[in-house]
Amino acid sequence: MTEPHLRWLVLVIKVPAEPSRHRVAVWRELRKVGALSLGQGVWSVPDVPVFADGIARAVELTEQAGGRALVLDAAGRGEADSAALQAQFTAARSADWTEFLADCGKFEAELAKEIRNAKFTLAELEEEEQSLERLRRWHRDLTARDVFGAPEATEAAERLKQCTAACEDYAERVIGALHDSNGDQ
Repeated sequence: MTEPHLRWLVLVIKVPAEPSRHRVAVWRELRKVGALSLGQGVWSVPDVPVFADGIARAVELTEQAGGRALVLDAAGRGEADSAALQAQFTAARSADWTEFLADCGKFEAELAKEIRNAKFTLAELEEEEQSLERLRRWHRDLTARDVFGAPEATEAAERLKQCTAACEDYAERVIGALHDSNGDQ
């Protein structure tokens, strides 16, 4: 269902071609915030507070690079326009969630490999806990910008719980192995 009175911010950005690092920095900031690319140099996000800081950073980066940024307040001319923009935005979030789910799979596979190889060290546990924390931050960021609720969000929340449980199981194995090795001395 579309939000009938939802407003959108449309950014028109022009950054000098050289040095390219400025264009890349602006592009990364817009991707990080979850902006939807509507065409070359044209981006959009729903006009909700969660996007304000990221849009401000993109504008600041653009201006620091000697470029120009124009931020417009917009709405679809009708229900069909609003629905199309919302559908594009939700599809972009679905792609983000799909990538997140793939990384959860990689995390679980890494834990399974360490268990198979009986690699029960504190250093490895710390590395896995850092990876889990990265997944948690990513999930939190995706949840914040998924303002329309992409269908994959529910599966992603469940998968993050599974990753957490798998990491807790691995931690118990590491502590158990350390305890066993210290008890043998």
